[in-house]
Amino acid sequence: VLESQDLQDSIKPQKVEFHSLNFNTTLHWQPGWAREARDALYFVQYKVYGQSTWQNKDSCWGIPSHVCDLTHETSDIQEPYYGRVRATLAGVYSNWSLSSRFTPWRDTMIGPPMVTVVHSNKSITVKLQAPHSPYKRKRGSKITMTNYFDLLYQVFIINNLLDEQHRVLVYEGKDKIIKIQDLRPGVSYCIVAKTYMPMLDRSSAYSSRQCTML
Repeated sequence: VLESQDLQDSIKPQKVEFHSLNFNTTLHWQPGWAREARDALYFVQYKVYGQSTWQNKDSCWGIPSHVCDLTHETSDIQEPYYGRVRATLAGVYSNWSLSSRFTPWRDTMIGPPMVTVVHSNKSITVKLQAPHSPYKRKRGSKITMTNYFDLLYQVFIINNLLDEQHRVLVYEGKDKIIKIQDLRPGVSYCIVAKTYMPMLDRSSAYSSRQCTML
């Protein structure tokens, strides 16, 4: 009995946590500390905070992976959710490991905008596109994150003559098309942008840089 109790404890999943970007939400965990734990299989359940019964996630039932997609199950973005995971190995089941509470609207990270750059001889026109959520309209197009949050765009310019790391904020606001004027011909400039959520005071990572030579 002792051995199976030890095995039970040593395969119990560790660090169960939600990761979410633009409401694409996955539950992640790490295997238990036993060396054999890498051969364990995992079972995932989820529930809305306040509900008494846990729901099985069928496609994450008896899986070798350490990640489970719960985007569809957490689509009511104002609700708080929990996830939990247990492991099995050699006929022994661990106890459940619980995540902390996850509320999509508050806890999802937001992605950077898509940036397109068009140049003329002394100016750059920057076109921005908000990140998309995984949720679709009836006609099938994906709903952008601006439907859920009051978002601002922050646009930065990098003058490659001066310093690769020196980003200057040239615009903050809601416009999707921004014109940056009075630039020097023959100089290479790069543009990066962020999405900013004022209500939660949270920024996305920088977009990938779009560079152009005037």
